[in-house]
Amino acid sequence: MSGKDNPYKDDRGNKDRSITRPGGGEMDFPKKGGSAKPAPGGPFLAAENMTGGYGAADILHDCTLTVDKGQIAVIVGPNGAGKSTAMKAVFGMLALRGGHVKLDGEDITALSPQDRVAKGMGFVPQTNNVFPSMTVEENLEMGAFLRHDDFARTMDQVYDLFPILKDKRRQAAGELSGGQRQQVAVGRALMTQPKLLMLDEPTAGVSPIVMDELFDRIIEVARTGISILMVEQNARQALEIADRGYVLVQGANRYTDTGQALLADPEVRRTFLGG
Repeated sequence: MSGKDNPYKDDRGNKDRSITRPGGGEMDFPKKGGSAKPAPGGPFLAAENMTGGYGAADILHDCTLTVDKGQIAVIVGPNGAGKSTAMKAVFGMLALRGGHVKLDGEDITALSPQDRVAKGMGFVPQTNNVFPSMTVEENLEMGAFLRHDDFARTMDQVYDLFPILKDKRRQAAGELSGGQRQQVAVGRALMTQPKLLMLDEPTAGVSPIVMDELFDRIIEVARTGISILMVEQNARQALEIADRGYVLVQGANRYTDTGQALLADPEVRRTFLGG
């Protein structure tokens, strides 16, 4: 990645230049130029009017999430608001009783999670997201299970994005720190060459420094044209890097706007961001 293409040239994300790599390689994913734009005919991801839950009880109530190509969309809200449930519904882990999910204009509501991966979705759950007894490299190889091409270059690019993983590639993932395990989980999802990457609380349980670095890497991934949909408990920090933010309450949309607009909204700050 050349200096002029450095993703940190704008105002989003951590400004710690010690963790930028202007001379690093580029990731082998779709590229975009300029600001993020909607996919032709609508947003790249359109999960609209989703209603559903577990058993007879609905957790989601007419919930809508959309993400344009190359955008970072963040879902925040109080505990029990249905944030992770909404992510599972988008990924096909929850049957909907109402609404639909479209990816790049194609209705995928009836597809299984594995079929959605084949269509270009990557999902990183909050917990149990690595194979602890397998090495870092074996975990990444597992991410390429649907591919029939040579994925060596993609693996090199994951190592370029997360250099510590290359150093520890022969080490069991279960021996890594929490932040390093999260990098393995994100890297494995990137091995599928996703068009949409979904992250369920990627910074849960990590230090503020590691959180900032993970957010910077998420920005870098989005700069390659991959759309990001993320649930995050660190709401203020997440909204600072978000193109679009969703505040969910009891499984329904309460506020939807740009990340900066939500941060500037007095009611959102008072109710959900601690003032």
